[in-house]
Order: sequence, then C-alpha cells, then structure tokens
Amino acid sequence: MSVSQTRRVRVAPEASGFGARITGVDLSQPLDPRDLEDVRAAWARHAVVCFPGQPLSLDALEAFTLQIGPFGKDPYIEPMPGRPNVLELRRQPDEKASNFGAGWHSDWSFLETPPAATLLRAQIIPPVGGDTLFVDASRAWDALSDAMKAVVAPLQAVHSARQSYGTKGVFARDTEARTMKIIVSEEADSSLTHPLVRTHPVTGRKALYISPVYTVGIEGFTPEESQALLGFLFAHLTREEFIYRHRWTEGDLLMWDNRCTMHFAEGGYDGHLRVMHRTTVQGEVPV
Repeated sequence: MSVSQTRRVRVAPEASGFGARITGVDLSQPLDPRDLEDVRAAWARHAVVCFPGQPLSLDALEAFTLQIGPFGKDPYIEPMPGRPNVLELRRQPDEKASNFGAGWHSDWSFLETPPAATLLRAQIIPPVGGDTLFVDASRAWDALSDAMKAVVAPLQAVHSARQSYGTKGVFARDTEARTMKIIVSEEADSSLTHPLVRTHPVTGRKALYISPVYTVGIEGFTPEESQALLGFLFAHLTREEFIYRHRWTEGDLLMWDNRCTMHFAEGGYDGHLRVMHRTTVQGEVPV
C-alpha cells in the first residue's frame, strides 16, 4: 500500500486504487478549505474512503456530511427521531430478520437524482461478520470488450424499488421482527430509467450503473433479453478483481460514491448488536 501526503491529509490507497484510508484530519471539527479539497479529491479518485478513528457525535456526522454537499433523500426508511437526515442501522442480538443491505445495490438508484455519496459511521461493531463489500463499476466497464461496450453504451436501464419496498417486495413479505422501521409503499412499485453506462461528473470516467436489487430491466428489451444481458453484467461486476472488502472497526467513518460503485452488507453476526449511523449527499441526474 503506497502512501502519499498532500498538506495535512494523508491518503493510503488500496493496491488496486479502489478504496483508501484517509488520516490526518479531525472530522469532529469543520475542515479548512484546503483539507476539504484534498478529501474530495481522494474520494473522487478512490471512490470508497475510510476515515479511521473518528468517533463522531451525530451533530458532527451531519456537519461533515454538509461539507460534502446537501443532504440526499432517504425514502422508505424511518429516520432517527429529531434527525430527519440520519438513519440508524441497528440490529439487535436476537433479531432473526435479514441484515439491512444484504444485496448488491447502488443506494436509491431508483430516484431521479440518486445520492452522490453515502456516509456510514460505525458506532457498535460485532466481533464477527458484518463486512461491507464494494464493486468498482468503473474498472468493470473498462474490462469489457469493445464489442460489448458498443452494445451496452447506448442502453437505458430500468430502476425500481419494487423488489425491496414495493407492495409485493421483500420487506412486504418479511414476517420477522425488525428494529429498523421499513416503509412499504405503492410508490415503490413505480420505475424510471437511467443510462446503463454512467459518466462521472468529476472524473469523467464511465461506469456500469446497474445493480441486482434495483435494476429490473432494460428499456426496449423483452424480459428474457433483459435477464440475459443483465445477468451477464451482474456476474461480470462481481468478479473478485473488482471487489474491495471493508472490515469495520469502531470509530470508522466510510464514505462511498454511489455513481461508480455498488455495495453489499454481509451478515454473519447473529447474537451480537450492531449499530451504524448513515447519511447521504444529494446527487445529480445520471448522464
């Protein structure tokens, strides 16, 4: 792992360049403009950045989020009381329901303007399990053949929340008690389209912008055609060489870029309490 230093901010990237640790900053206080510029640059370059040893208060988490950008919309999950922009991802030791986020996805891609960033702070971490896996959708795009790129580049993918939050979705059928308050809604049964290949507004890099949880088809394709092409692309995206695995420690703050990644929350910590706090940053219409 190479380490570069710019001003006070220290960035230690993963060997692949996807994922990095950022030290030299205290996020409990507002960052000065130069440090914030360096943090933004590292996030754009590495897509998933971890700030270890940042046991932030909720006020500080919200304040840092707002330094990155305005709060994003978080539908279908009841926020913390008095904090409409913070979700508490809490799973009690005796819960039997599946862990939240257990499926490859890019956060809220079914929205017209999905969040650019998600920030997740580790409050209580179980002694086993609970890793979060990330896919580098930019390198996955780069690795496709020129012929396949020509096929998928002009396509529009259909996104919907129905498989999760719709009236016949996973949470509508869930019979196990759950600490987190999930909101099942007819609104989730709707759909919209985004480019299957998205261009990052900062780096200009292209990325596959699809996920098994929220991408339900391809505009103009039959269901069978969509299933065939999306199945190939999902398998391609989740190849081992495109994956970064984050093993949490208490005090970690993770910030990832939903415009060029998708992620998966592993379980494996039944019998243990896990508590995380989450915010999002407003994004733009994908192009």
